[in-house]
Amino acid sequence: MLSPSATPEISVVIPCLNEEENAAAIANAVTKQLEHLTDSFEIIFIDNGSTDGTAAIVRNLCARDARIRLIINTRNFGQLRSPAHALFQARGRGIIGIAADFQDPPELIPDLVQRWRAGTDIVLGVSETKKTSPLYSSLRKLSYDLQRKFGDYPIIPNATGFGIYDAKVIRTIGELNEPEPFVRGLLVETGYTIDTVAFKRPDRAAGRSKNGFFALLDFALSALAYSSKGLLRAPLYFSFIAFAATIISMLGAAWSIAWAQNPRMWMFAALLEFQFGLLFLFLGILGVQVRLISDRTRGMPLVIERERVNFAPED
Repeated sequence: MLSPSATPEISVVIPCLNEEENAAAIANAVTKQLEHLTDSFEIIFIDNGSTDGTAAIVRNLCARDARIRLIINTRNFGQLRSPAHALFQARGRGIIGIAADFQDPPELIPDLVQRWRAGTDIVLGVSETKKTSPLYSSLRKLSYDLQRKFGDYPIIPNATGFGIYDAKVIRTIGELNEPEPFVRGLLVETGYTIDTVAFKRPDRAAGRSKNGFFALLDFALSALAYSSKGLLRAPLYFSFIAFAATIISMLGAAWSIAWAQNPRMWMFAALLEFQFGLLFLFLGILGVQVRLISDRTRGMPLVIERERVNFAPED
């Protein structure tokens, strides 16, 4: 049994938000896979302000197995900061990030570990694109296209963060002192070797997804503008509305032409809306940069912890 002060070979980080239906099952599934690979591992749950029984369930798991550890945040610190904080607390030589809802299959862990042991610094699971609505698919494609064309570094499409990272990669990201680390992008920015493993993303095992349309839109904007919250991000949402209105006006112009009517007013409206969209987009990005400068000056921690379970005193 791994003692709280020992350095494990593998750390597995599992972020949670209201996952009482999945917490015990994912812990058992991950433990089963790891026990066939190594006798030196830890599993770190980080509870990001759950309002159900998630924390109590994981606390009971910790009481039965010292290899399972728990961090409880004082509130919800968002889907960027909380998982990143847990990664920085992991002590393993290889660190795995996996979702609690089984959409990242634990059965893929042996393949990830094997490739990491062979010398690859980062091994990412890349899910096959599932059939979605045309609107959702178009927005996803647009997001990746914008990141590829305007981002400082490329994002690996359909890589959600599920994978294994060498400890030196996580240390490097931690030293960047980002106020809201977009880990998927930072992994590429570090320049370490990356390999990918394709898999079919299964349906959620239980419970409801926390990633609705606007949550996914927010995540996409974080990837493009590198994270911001509150009023400083509002212009980005206005730009999204203005661009949507532009599309509607263009469709109206096409309808006018089809019915032999004058499309001038539709085209004028589309041009005006497009200009407003660009204006709000650049204002939003400027606001994001101001927020990042402010956060770096404040030195705000990624999360504020309420409790730790099964961690050594020095941790």
